[in-house]
Amino acid sequence: MAAIGQLKALIVGAPEELRAELRGRSTSSQVASCATLRQRPTRSLEHRATVRALRATAARIQLLQDEADQLQAELTVLVGAVAPWLLEVPGVGPLSAAQVLVSWSHAGRFRSEAAFAALAGTNPIPASSGQVTRYRLNRGGDRQLNRALHTILLVRLRIDPDTRTYMARRTAEGKSRRDAKRCLRRVIARQLFRLLERYDQPGVKILRAA
Repeated sequence: MAAIGQLKALIVGAPEELRAELRGRSTSSQVASCATLRQRPTRSLEHRATVRALRATAARIQLLQDEADQLQAELTVLVGAVAPWLLEVPGVGPLSAAQVLVSWSHAGRFRSEAAFAALAGTNPIPASSGQVTRYRLNRGGDRQLNRALHTILLVRLRIDPDTRTYMARRTAEGKSRRDAKRCLRRVIARQLFRLLERYDQPGVKILRAA
């Protein structure tokens, strides 16, 4: 968030007394502390101006966070009304689910799973040279959808043992972590597409990375 970056910059350039007061804290703690800073009339003009800027920036961050929380709650309701099962897929939260649904649009829009992967920028692009066969990342497609898939991937790597096993297997085969993640995004795109194409059918089983 740009506002957080502004707050961090203000802290770095603040008088030493303020820096010492805020140094070593987590971002959330710094925001909460800056929002409650009080003017100290006996301090220098620079100190008072910095306190005012820190307090205003922290208040803006809190306001934006409250708005983001409200919008996420509304998205959760909307996704739950359209495809509640999507929120049960490992790693999929309301924001990524909403982006996937918007990009997919409706059943039949894509002629194949490969076409959906191409839109998501997860299809491999040949980058072979001589006798070396390799693929590179696709920088095209819907970058918001690609970002949503990347977010799902990061969450799965943290919480899903099957995804970590897949990553370990791919790296053991000689792939770099970057290439292994590219393969995983392709797997996730395939799984989501197959689920989305038949989401209105009862008894759909949630797939996991394997």
